[in-house]
This record gives sequence, C-alpha cells and structure tokens, in this order.
Amino acid sequence: MFQINTYGDAGMRIQFGEGISKEINEKIRSFCLYLEEVNIPGIIEWIPAYTAVTIIYDPSIILYDALKKRVEAIEHKLGQIDLPVADIVHIPVLYGGESGPELTAVASLNGMTEEEVIAIHSGTDYLIYMMGFIPGFPYLGGMSKRIAAPRLSKPRSEIPAGSVGIAGEQTGIYPLKSPGGWQIIGQTPVKTYDAARQPPILLQAGNYIRFNAINAEEFESIQAEVEAGNYNPQIEKYTV
Repeated sequence: MFQINTYGDAGMRIQFGEGISKEINEKIRSFCLYLEEVNIPGIIEWIPAYTAVTIIYDPSIILYDALKKRVEAIEHKLGQIDLPVADIVHIPVLYGGESGPELTAVASLNGMTEEEVIAIHSGTDYLIYMMGFIPGFPYLGGMSKRIAAPRLSKPRSEIPAGSVGIAGEQTGIYPLKSPGGWQIIGQTPVKTYDAARQPPILLQAGNYIRFNAINAEEFESIQAEVEAGNYNPQIEKYTV
C-alpha cells in the first residue's frame, strides 16, 4: 500500500499500510531518509507515525500535484535505500514502590508476581516506532501481551519525568513531568529529553530500547551522575 491524500490546505499524507509492523516502519524510515537526502524544495517538515508520513509544504514554492509526482517517484526507490544499523539504548529502571505504583496492580491483573512482570518487561528489545506526543516520548513496539494492562480509569494530573508505564499492549517513558493515564510500573533516572543537551532528545525512531532493572541505590547513583552531566547510557548495535 502506498496511498497519497491531501491533508489540509498545505499537507500531504502518505499511507504505507494499516497495521503496526516492523516492515511498514522500515518503509517509513527509508522514505524519510530519502526525503532528507533529496531535500525537495518547498517541504517544510515531515511527521512519521506508525503507518503513515505527513508532509507539510509551502504551496508558494511547490504545488500539491508537483509534490505528489515527486513523492510517487520515491516509492520505487525505497528498496534501494540502506538503513543504518540500529542502536540499542539501555535504560535503567527502578521498578515498583513509589517509582512504580501500578506494578502490583499490573501483576495481579495478569496473575503474576511483580518479579515476573519485571522479568518480562525487561527481557525484550523494544523497537522505537515513532516519537510523540511530547518531546522525547517513544512509542515502542514489542511488549508481551502477558503484561498488558488498560489505561487508568482516571488519568493523573501529574506523572514524574522518567516514569515507565504500560497502556494496553504498549509501554513507554514519560520524558517530562506531565498528565497521563498509563499504568506506571517504574522510573528511570535517565533524561530522555533535556533542553540543555545536544541533541536534546536521547532516543530516535528506528533504534531500540532495552530496560535494565536496578535497585534504589543504583537509581540514586545514576541520578547523581545524570545531574552532574557525567552519565552516558550504554549503547550497542542491534543484531538480529
């Protein structure tokens, strides 16, 4: 599937499929990489999502029909683009207690112990499909259905930065203090978004996250390193 439609008066939406999958994600990443390389005049930005890419353009520079022809030509080149080898970013997490107030509930809901939930959650490499809804928030794929849990019936008005949560069959990290309705099972001392850092966003779509369980003492130690600007998360290359 490669469908192109208008999106408002200065937008174009390219649909690559209907379901969330690694294959569709690779096509979207290839498409965005090509857009970056060719630098089509008039394109202001592009916004990748799970199954589509939205292009925002300047109609005073390029009209819709002309842009559509340029975009259609890209479809046949997607298989020729070599994607860079993905990184795995290790994210330390303190599970349970005040840092993960819903860990007990998630375990009970799925008929497990807290230790079993932690083992499953930290035993997967999660593909970062896209970034949203606030700066640095990763939408991850690959979480086991065995630890799925619904959103909270009443969202919190404030969730601490670094909170690791579950919503349905998804898991993610809150990069900033914000409202939210995900079930919080842990917290990382690592800043996935830091306006004073270059680049400010630690994670990138197409890479992977691996959560590593730590204890309270390790949390405090890493947090101190983070605040001092001396902490660099472990990063390795992803191999199938």
